[in-house]
Amino acid sequence: MTNSLRTFCILLAFVIGSISSTPTYAADTVKETIVKSDSGVLLKIRMEGPYTADVPLQVVCYFKYSAAGVQKMKGAPVELDKHLNGVIGALRERGEFVGNRLETILINAPKDSIKAGHLLLIGLGSEDELSLELMEQVGATALRTAASLGLKRVAFAPLLRDQGNDKLATGAVETAVVRGALLAYDTQSRMHKQQLANSYTLEEWWIEAGPAYYDETVAGVEKAVAETSKAIKTRLSTPYATKKN
Repeated sequence: MTNSLRTFCILLAFVIGSISSTPTYAADTVKETIVKSDSGVLLKIRMEGPYTADVPLQVVCYFKYSAAGVQKMKGAPVELDKHLNGVIGALRERGEFVGNRLETILINAPKDSIKAGHLLLIGLGSEDELSLELMEQVGATALRTAASLGLKRVAFAPLLRDQGNDKLATGAVETAVVRGALLAYDTQSRMHKQQLANSYTLEEWWIEAGPAYYDETVAGVEKAVAETSKAIKTRLSTPYATKKN
């Protein structure tokens, strides 16, 4: 075999191997859109799942447990629990995290499971309880948990569609959640200035979105920033505590 023919065969084998192998993607290949809030928090809409986000705290939501609900579940929550070797399913089946309205449980992610250091589950109650007001409260609950732990980067995935619920538009859900989180962060900052809370800085809030809902999610986050900016300007600036006479 001549040198030129040998070189050609090596190159051909490399190309065939590249085509037939499963591609791997670095973290920086994730599609991402950044929206900056008035408070300086970077809101990152990212096309990824809750088991791949490399953050200190990952937040996901679950409806109240039922056998029928489990049968409807697909996609991200199923894969998430697989990565955790069934921890979430066990907690729910045993009635130790039912998923009642705003019920929470914090899981320290086992080594070699998901990339996040901690996983926060937030309950949504029964499906007929779902509302945008509830999702705003969910955002505030997630933020306050992050603040209590001092965690500066948080990822959030509502997982509503993956649980078979399409009652609320995806963009409207993200508007509500982000608004709740940003308003709660503003309260935290105001309380710190009045020595009523510890210092806390939220640097990044990641919003996880699938391909079908990505653009709608971006629009929802942008709307949340605009609404939050207006709402904060109308808040009272007087101290929370009144002086004694």
